Parts: sequence; structure tokens; C-alpha cells
Amino acid sequence: MEPEPDNYYFQFIFLFVPLIVLPSGVYFAILFVVLLLGCSALISSSEVAFFSLSINDLEKITKENSSVTQRILLLKEAPRRLLATILIANNFINITIVILSQFIIDHTISQDMTTIWSEQIIAFTVITMTASRLSSLIHFLITIVGVTFLLVLFGEVAPKIYAKLNNVRLAKFMSRTLLFLFRLFQPISQLLVAGTNIIEKRLIRKTGNGSSSRRKDIDQAIELTVKDDKHGEHEIDILKGIVKFGDTAVKQVMKPRVDVVAVDFRINFKELLGIIKKSGFSRIPVYDEDFDNITGLLYVKDLLSHLHKEASFEWQALIRTNVMYVPEAKKIDDLLRDFQKERLHITIVVDEFGGSSGIVTLEDIMEEVIGEIKEEFDDEVELEYKKIDDWNYLFEGKTLLNDVCRIIGVDTDTFDEIKGDADSLAGLFLEIVGQIPKVDAEISYNDFHFKVVSVDTRRIKQILITLPEE
Repeated sequence: MEPEPDNYYFQFIFLFVPLIVLPSGVYFAILFVVLLLGCSALISSSEVAFFSLSINDLEKITKENSSVTQRILLLKEAPRRLLATILIANNFINITIVILSQFIIDHTISQDMTTIWSEQIIAFTVITMTASRLSSLIHFLITIVGVTFLLVLFGEVAPKIYAKLNNVRLAKFMSRTLLFLFRLFQPISQLLVAGTNIIEKRLIRKTGNGSSSRRKDIDQAIELTVKDDKHGEHEIDILKGIVKFGDTAVKQVMKPRVDVVAVDFRINFKELLGIIKKSGFSRIPVYDEDFDNITGLLYVKDLLSHLHKEASFEWQALIRTNVMYVPEAKKIDDLLRDFQKERLHITIVVDEFGGSSGIVTLEDIMEEVIGEIKEEFDDEVELEYKKIDDWNYLFEGKTLLNDVCRIIGVDTDTFDEIKGDADSLAGLFLEIVGQIPKVDAEISYNDFHFKVVSVDTRRIKQILITLPEE
């Protein structure tokens, strides 16, 4: 015999009483979840606030010169660690919210309640599922969907919309908290960043350089859009140079130390003038004993009023000591900005051990964009290479690979897969064979044929390149 409808609905409604009369621990859990949702909202919005700061925003913040701005700039110096800190803190908060939400639901929505709901749903619909299975499904949906809705709406979407509109204000407000978390989670965040760096490097090796692929697409677009006239080829070269400008390292354009004209500060004035006259350079590095110990630069224009002096003239007083040193891996676009800031035209390139690798001048950087710059006193014919015919070129071994590629008319990344750490044509050959080759030694790569024409016990002097027939 079925119960009376009034009694039945009374029993159904009576099941909601636990939602009002709850244990004190549940009230504390609800309050704590609300507080954690607020924390999650602040942490999530901080990600948008910090990473949406524009250059103008940072300039305004820097001008304020307060402790708050110092904290913001400190956090911005390590963006990957900052992002890792935010993600770690947010995950801890969200996990705690999920655990507490499960506790609240277990103590407010009993199995009997969901069973009654299931029976009612089955009675008024065509669902054929059993009441027990539907009861478990309802409990699961309340736990997962309900908590997810709260986290997404109040912990992600709404805060990030607010942060986008008030990024500077929120960044200032959260700077102290984030700096504390930044230091608290330092071991975990550093481990996380190191792991992502390893994965990133392996993906790059496996799938190839994404920036290189994009650059090829841009190069093709340039070739299609530039007019095919007598100036078209030169315009294409300039545009391609601009595209790859930020990806070119100092090591790729520097003049190696074996080709640098430098003087020992102990030589007399007459010997100095002879070296300057023979070299024709306007700036000469000055060293103490060897090239690894550069002490300054000598500007030839500073000698003009002293040309009549005797050999004993102390020209060392004219040496300028404001020397710039840069690592081999520095990008030339950054170096160009340094040149502009320091008002210099030349820098010394140092290797990982602190030794001098060579020099880079402002002219070297500009030639990467507009091509070789001929000065009024430069020889008309360069001796670095000789074009034998349309398919054969004879190069000096020291010629940089970038220059080789430009001369033979191929992309500068043509030999990236085999060049390793090499930057010169001789270095490429040595990278492949692993030893000083003999004369007439030959290798091939992608239908490019390389033959050693001249070599001594220390280096490869000349290499003949034969291009693919197509």
C-alpha cells in the first residue's frame, strides 16, 4: 500500500532538514571554502595582472620608485618562476577546496536523500536506470560539476576579467603576497621550471626549430610580395636580414681573434704608426702581453695631432679604457641597443672561460641587414672567396657560414643540422670529420660537395664548394 501523497511529500521535504541543521564542523568548512575561493580568485587574477603589464605600465611603475614597485620589478625578472609559483599556489588552494567540498557534501546530502531524488526522477521520466545507480550519479554530479562551476566562475573567469581591467592596481595589491609565495615555493618552482626547460629542449630537437620554420614561411612571403625588378633581389635580402636579425648571435658575425689587428701597449710610437698605416682601421684594441687581456681601445683620430712626435712619445696616455665585453651567445639586436646606449662602435667578444674570442663592430651588425658596406678605402676585390663558375666557389676556411650562404644564394639555416657549434666553413668541415683533414679530402651533404684545397697543421685554409645541379 503506497503512502498518502501529503505524507510522501512531507517525507521528501523532511530530507532537506540536514541542509539547515548541520554539525558545527560543516559550517567552519563552508566558511573556509568561501575564504579559499577568495584566495583562488586573487591568485588567478594575479597571473593576468602581472603578465598583462605593458611597457608603458612598467615605465610608470618604475618612476614611482617605491617598495611596491621594487617587488613588482623583482617578480617580473623571473617570469617562468613567477608563473610556476602562481600555478603551484592555485593548485594547492583548489585541491583543498575540492577536499572540503567533498566533506561538506557528504555531511549535507545523505545517501537516503539522493535515493529519494532518484526515485522521483525515475517516476516522472522515462529513465530506466536503477535508483541506486542514479543516486550515485547524482552525488557524483553534485560533487564534480558543482565544485567545478564554483572554481571556474568565482576562482578563474570573474577574477581574470577584473584583473584585465585593473592589472596595475591588482599587481600592486598582490606584490607582497606573491613575493612571499615566490620565496616559499622556490625549491618546487625551480624544479618545475627546470623540468619544463628539459621537455622544451627535447621537443625542439624532436620536432625541429619552430622559429626556423616560421622564418622560412616569412621568407617565402617576402619573395612573393617584393617586385621582381633590378632592385628586388637587394630588397629581399634586406627584408630577410631584418627577419632573422633577432635570432643572430654575436659569435656568428664577429671577427675571430686570429684576424683582429691589435697592439701591445709596450710598443713604441713608430711601431704603432706602422701597424695603423698597414691595417687602415680607425679603432685598435690594446692588450697587455696577450689578446686575452684587453686593456683598452686606441682611436686613431686621437693620434692626428701627435704624428710629428718621436718614437719615444708615450701614446699610451691616449688609450680609452671604457671597453665593452659581451658573451658569444648575445643576440646582435641586444648588442645594437647597447651600442646606442653606451655610444660605442666596437666590443670585445669573450668565451665561456673569459678569454677573448674576437671583436664585433657596429658595421658588422649593420651588414647583417643591408649587406656588405664598402668604404672608400676598401679594396674593390675581396679575397675571401672566388667564384669559379655558377656551381663552384672557392672559400677561405675562416669565412663565416652566414656569409657563405649569402654568397652561394641559399638560406642561412641550410647547414644548421650538421654545423653543431661551428660558425665558419672550416669549423663545419671539422665538425663532420672530427680531425684536421688532408688536402683533397671530400664530404657531401644534401648534394652540396665540399673539398679541402689547402690546409696546414693547424687549420683548413681553403675549401671548394660545389652546389647541387638543380
